[in-house]
Amino acid sequence: MSLSPITVFIVESAAIARKTLTDVLSADPTISVIGTASNGVIALEHIPQLQPDVVCTNLQMPEMNGQELIRQLLAVSPRPVLVVSQTVQPTETQTINQVLQAGAVDVLSPPKTEQWSAGERRALLEKIKVLAGVKVLTRPLEPSVPGVSPPPSNQHCSHLQALAIGASTGGPRAIHQILSRLPSDFPLPIFCTQHISAGFLPGLISWQDAMCSLHVKAAVAGEVPVPGTVYFAPDHYHLTLDARGRCYYSTAPAVQRHCPSITVMFDSLAQYYGAGVLGVLLTGMGQDGSAGLQRIAEAGGLTIAQDETSSVVFGMPKVAIDLGAAAQVLPVDHIAPYILEYLS
Repeated sequence: MSLSPITVFIVESAAIARKTLTDVLSADPTISVIGTASNGVIALEHIPQLQPDVVCTNLQMPEMNGQELIRQLLAVSPRPVLVVSQTVQPTETQTINQVLQAGAVDVLSPPKTEQWSAGERRALLEKIKVLAGVKVLTRPLEPSVPGVSPPPSNQHCSHLQALAIGASTGGPRAIHQILSRLPSDFPLPIFCTQHISAGFLPGLISWQDAMCSLHVKAAVAGEVPVPGTVYFAPDHYHLTLDARGRCYYSTAPAVQRHCPSITVMFDSLAQYYGAGVLGVLLTGMGQDGSAGLQRIAEAGGLTIAQDETSSVVFGMPKVAIDLGAAAQVLPVDHIAPYILEYLS
């Protein structure tokens, strides 16, 4: 017996673009477009009844734009949203930050013409299939995204020397929930690898840097990590440390198609810091990071995996838990308080 197709609802004000997107998706037999709308108001009338697996929306639409649609939708009928819009080019960091804050799971910039290349079609279909397995929680409507005040700083430090965080699908918001709760004088350098489409890392870093007390940046090859700074792995390279503890761009092969790889980063940090690493593996599809978290545990470091309830995709954390690599399994909003208490 064949599996049910992935159902998609499209929200797009331009009739030609709406038809083109429908045709591209419908060409895949595993995907079914079950409805379309020309703006967010109409979409909200139909989506709760149709219950699609994924919603694709543009941002610039009359009556209700895509960003407001996302906020409203997550309050009444939460489901994964893919923003497909020319306004989410990698250089449009402010727009990308806003839609991620609103609750979109992923973004995609379509071709400037209605002609989709084979590669562009493949990228869209892959995103739809990934998002179909994403769990989205209800988010009550708020007038704006609230800031989170960091807890009091901790002046006492344990033997820990570095915090390492890895994430994939759903990771930007999960990482934000951790970083925004850490004080500016956090006593460890923080290393992050986030699986994200090439070109979108600067926007992610800009958002995180603006929304937390820590300094957030892309790691620079050759620099010495310092406490209170977050170092993100760059596009197309694994983030590791050299023999002197400086950031190093590794050109080792991709791990399970991922470069940068969470496991490669975790392995390098465990080798350099030994028991001084606190490793955190967050939401994401697949198993990258699970073997690396196990290596941190074997080196004597502390390990944490995000729990199923708070994970958008309970893939990587589950594999790590099944391996016995996670000493603690915590909801994402408990991770930062746990780290601060451990350090105090």
